[in-house]
Amino acid sequence: MTNEKELIHVYFMPGMAANSSIFEFIKLPEDRFKMHFLEWIIPKEDESLKSYALRMNKYIKHENPVLIGVSFGGVIVQEMAKNLNLKRLIIVSSVKCRAELPRRMRYAASTGLFKLIPTSLLDYVDHFEKIAVGDFIKKRAKLYRQYLSVRNQRYLDWAIKNMVLWSCAKARKDIVHIHGDKDEIFPAKYISNYINVKNGTHIMILNRYRWFNKYLPELILSGKIEEK
Repeated sequence: MTNEKELIHVYFMPGMAANSSIFEFIKLPEDRFKMHFLEWIIPKEDESLKSYALRMNKYIKHENPVLIGVSFGGVIVQEMAKNLNLKRLIIVSSVKCRAELPRRMRYAASTGLFKLIPTSLLDYVDHFEKIAVGDFIKKRAKLYRQYLSVRNQRYLDWAIKNMVLWSCAKARKDIVHIHGDKDEIFPAKYISNYINVKNGTHIMILNRYRWFNKYLPELILSGKIEEK
């Protein structure tokens, strides 16, 4: 039986408005790794990203852990990492610096248009599922209800603002960045130095989980995938 102290502790941070159930299909060998799942906390009034990240760090209970963040969760773990000693920092379907944001997000930031996004509409997800027409729409509505459960309006307004206004000018060199070439939120054409998941979309942590289960152990241990 593996000693708890010998295990590599891996903390997972979900994407914007999502809960940790997005990682339900991710499996790591239990004789090497221990998985921990972080959840969003509600930000304080006008809380800075730095302050929020420091509060999130209180949930990291092990030394030299691995942080894995998806989408906006990838931004959060990069901010958390500034005050932690990590074994590995991994982001999925995310960005490493401001230059990797798509033009529409940078435009929304420069014009303030992000403030006009009606975040209160997420309150109607449950009702939308009941009136959805067609199998595809019903499945999509069910996915939203199951995985996008963080609907606090202060959190949503804060998260959108801090995503589009993220001020990171230079990417860390030690980040392992996993990205899909069909990502519709953060198009791959803006992303550099990443491990490509062919045909991977923004939600590939859910629908390409077999890829992650195959390669994550190697990426955690060495930071790269060895060519066979």
